[in-house]
Amino acid sequence: MADFDFLSSLGGDNSVISGVQFIGQGEAGGKANSLITAEEIVKDIRSKGRFTDFTLDIPSFTVIRTDVFDEFMEMNGLYAIALSDAEDSRIAHEFQKADLPFSILKELRELISKAVNPLAVRSSSLLEDAKFEPFAGIYATKMLPNNQHDIDIRCRKLYEAVKLVYASVFFKAPKDYLKATKHDIREEKMAVIIQEVIGRKHGDRFYPDISGVARSYNFYPMGRSKPEDGVVDLAVGLGKTIVDGGLSWTYSPEDPAQSPPFGSVSEILKNTQTEFWHISMREPEEYDPINETEFMKQDHINSAEKDSALYFSASTVSESGRITPGIGSDGPRIADFAPLLKLELLPLNGVIKEFLKVCAEKFETPVEIEFAVTINGEGYDATGRFGFLQVRPMVVSDEKVEIWDDELENGSNIVSTEYALGNGCGSIITDIIYVKPDTFDAKNTKEIAAEIERFNELLTEKNRKYVLIGFGRWGSSDHWLGIPVNWGQISNVHTIVEAGLPNMNIELSQGSHFFHNMTSFGVNYLSVPCYYEHEINWKELNKFKIVSESGNVVWAVSDTPLTVKVDGRTGRGIIK
Repeated sequence: MADFDFLSSLGGDNSVISGVQFIGQGEAGGKANSLITAEEIVKDIRSKGRFTDFTLDIPSFTVIRTDVFDEFMEMNGLYAIALSDAEDSRIAHEFQKADLPFSILKELRELISKAVNPLAVRSSSLLEDAKFEPFAGIYATKMLPNNQHDIDIRCRKLYEAVKLVYASVFFKAPKDYLKATKHDIREEKMAVIIQEVIGRKHGDRFYPDISGVARSYNFYPMGRSKPEDGVVDLAVGLGKTIVDGGLSWTYSPEDPAQSPPFGSVSEILKNTQTEFWHISMREPEEYDPINETEFMKQDHINSAEKDSALYFSASTVSESGRITPGIGSDGPRIADFAPLLKLELLPLNGVIKEFLKVCAEKFETPVEIEFAVTINGEGYDATGRFGFLQVRPMVVSDEKVEIWDDELENGSNIVSTEYALGNGCGSIITDIIYVKPDTFDAKNTKEIAAEIERFNELLTEKNRKYVLIGFGRWGSSDHWLGIPVNWGQISNVHTIVEAGLPNMNIELSQGSHFFHNMTSFGVNYLSVPCYYEHEINWKELNKFKIVSESGNVVWAVSDTPLTVKVDGRTGRGIIK
């Protein structure tokens, strides 16, 4: 169970509901309410006694309710700067200069004095994790090592983290999200969750052995898998790798031994996780309280092996090209989690399936869950801790759309694919923004994201939706894997097209926050892999009138509306 207890009586205005500690009055926010529901789910699963090899729990947490946010904003006169068009950094600095309400300082100090593990200071706004509202990952989360000997320093770091989460309500991306969902930013209020981080300390690094995101509905089933079988993404270290769209291991929980459809061992090695996120237990190189990753770092996965944290997470490639579960011999490592998924040294997949099943029944809709795992021991004598971090509803359309063979094979289509996400048919789009194929270079993807943002602003002002076409994994934080846009930069998009390239043919990450928000918005996503029988019809696109262009991006318009059709049951999609 947890290494410290937030639930002891701290006095003041605290109250305990469902075993959760509260500070202040008001609302707890969407994420906290989901965690309270999740606690009931954990108790239900634990009571069945099926998974004795795992300790199943929710990391201990305390919630600072929304009335504290209101008091903080009013007493410091922050609304003028918060509602302005000031840069995110300026807003964040003004919030850091402000004072938290005196009434909560003693309680936060008592909380921090009892906490012995690193902490995650997370947002829990009123709109987060509401059904049909795409708000995953748009507000700040700050990880704290919480290892300073001086409690005054630990308190100050906690205060800074809470103020950063408050400030993030008014950053540009959330403001754009709120506009896209027709909300007024003044409706939003922020509660804050202070939660134990699951993990183990390895010298100057702290991280879980495994992080994961699982979904009970798979928009891109491969091989024998069906959409209702679900999908899981696993990564070594903190879950930031997955939710930011980095490289992770994707599999179907109904067929965990089935590998992703890579054509060769070299392709698997190219697409395996090579870096992992951890909390650095060292003093940061630079004091930067408005930086979410001030206390986080990425290391090569070889460091995890030196920490003895890869035993359950990797396989080895021999000189002959054979892949063997485990790291008992020399050779390149693949983070495929085969010791768990194929050898079943621990029933991790069984735990994941049970959580997906129970959560989907509880919410009466497909769900997405986040979790972290630590493992003690080796082989069949090992035991683990499965920390349930988050559950949120998914949006899955049931509209019936059919795309016949002759429609899919029509040579005049701009896009034809059997790898489409979404569901529906519409003919209201005339605008297309596309990345220039002849000059595309992965080193320029950050510039491309900024250029797309400027076109998005123009089309948003005109209230015109558009089709967006580019290369690699959209929304990835790694600009070498694709174009690192956030939702604020493409807030008015209707349909997204991802084209693969020989050196950028990355499998779509279904565990990312970008992906969750895309499905919640009802945005269609059409993927055209490299070497696929269908390609983007650039010849047809070049017939469209160019409205404007930048160094890397073109805004074009069609004389007649484009028809976008996506059949969510078969994964077929066309733009014509």
